[in-house]
Amino acid sequence: MEIYQLRTFVTVAQQGHLTQAAELLHLSQPAVTAQIKALEEEVGMPLFERTAGGVNLSRIGQELLPQAQAILEASRELLYRSRSLKGQLAGRAVIGAITTPEMINIGPWVAALIEKYPLLDIQLQHGVTGGVLNRVRKKELDAGFYIGKNPYVNVNTVHLTEMRFRVVAPPSWRERIASMSAKELGKLPWVGISQQSSLHKLTSELWREMNISPKKITEVDHIPCIASLVRAGVGLAIMREDEATAMQHSGDLVLVGDYGKTTDLHFIYSADREGDPIIEALLTELAAMWKH
Repeated sequence: MEIYQLRTFVTVAQQGHLTQAAELLHLSQPAVTAQIKALEEEVGMPLFERTAGGVNLSRIGQELLPQAQAILEASRELLYRSRSLKGQLAGRAVIGAITTPEMINIGPWVAALIEKYPLLDIQLQHGVTGGVLNRVRKKELDAGFYIGKNPYVNVNTVHLTEMRFRVVAPPSWRERIASMSAKELGKLPWVGISQQSSLHKLTSELWREMNISPKKITEVDHIPCIASLVRAGVGLAIMREDEATAMQHSGDLVLVGDYGKTTDLHFIYSADREGDPIIEALLTELAAMWKH
């Protein structure tokens, strides 16, 4: 019985599907199937029951899963402990950044990490929030920032702050929208948001609450583009409240009534990295940066 077989067993159990488990493990489906089969032969009983939609744990599989998870956790702790004994923290951390640098406080955080851990190689890769979550889930990123609710059990989340978003309009529309109802606002053009962006879901939820289905005049996946398009008169959109308020004071846009939505900003990392010295270092400096 090998560690890699136990890792495959636990991943299949968590995903309930061989193909999805293979994707996370960076293996082919036949390889995953072969590892499960070899483990079942060694145990002498089936670990899974095959269904039309995937696989479910058998009774013996349910009994063995907690022990398999404990063995994997112990092996990770042994690895992390051995690394910490080498001395000063060193290694690479590839981190997914989203939205704007100011929104996630990326500059001060990285500066603090570099000062405290000079041997830590920090690499930032910008993306949309859905893409960052998926890449952390697949372990293509060590960690990242994410807006919204995390649906994956194999990705840990650390709550950073609550953010309020408001509906904004071009400054030239101030008089036009002054007394408009939600229904009338729904007949105006809106800036659409890419499905990979957290603002897509947030905007969709807001439209449902307003009972509207506006025409999307264009679609973007980069938040700074939203402000530029609204300022230019393209259409309505949602923006972070503090940024929108500042732009309203400068005359670059106008807030539309009290329409808006609230969501959460999280820091995410693979559950398998719990206790990893590099992840712990990231979390420690993050907590200091976001303390209230």
